[in-house]
Amino acid sequence: MGGFGSGQHGGKRCTDDMHAVDVRRLHRERLLVPGQSFGWQWHRNGEVVASIGLAVRAGFVDFSYRHQRHGQWQDVHCTALLVTTPCRYGGTRAWWQCPCCGRRVALLYVGNLPACRHCYGLAYRCTRETADDRATRRADTLRERLGWEPGILNGDGTKPKGMHWRTFERLSTRHDSHVATALAGMSARMNLQIAKLADKGLW
Repeated sequence: MGGFGSGQHGGKRCTDDMHAVDVRRLHRERLLVPGQSFGWQWHRNGEVVASIGLAVRAGFVDFSYRHQRHGQWQDVHCTALLVTTPCRYGGTRAWWQCPCCGRRVALLYVGNLPACRHCYGLAYRCTRETADDRATRRADTLRERLGWEPGILNGDGTKPKGMHWRTFERLSTRHDSHVATALAGMSARMNLQIAKLADKGLW
């Protein structure tokens, strides 16, 4: 079983520097069923770098994992409250209630305890992102609002039931604009890499 806490560095950390459990994904994959227990893993270069055990109860999820603190490994067992809210166009949305501060959040970061980014003082990576990274993130935010599959390369979905056509057209137009910016940036980066390889006689 992989553990948490090794390899951390100084300076203000970003959200990408810690592993997070996304309640939206668990909800989407229908894993938040009382009585269900399962493991969750994070991989890097095909290898498991961390793992966690999750056990679902009515309105709660129990976290079990190992965390390294001051060079010593310790077992962590903590419970997070599950909260659901109705979606505008039907269905429900799941949230964590942060065990440390009580905020309603989608992500809990795994360290000494499962906690939100505010409690860990994490900055968003977007402060360092490129224009096309930002466009991709904004397009995915709109895709979530439209109920479309995540990922700008997955194509457009259809109008959500109950959404006004004017709203749908406005959101989809914004989405397409962000996608165009993202793809242009990706293409420029790829062409730059090809040019560098060509200069070295590798392309």
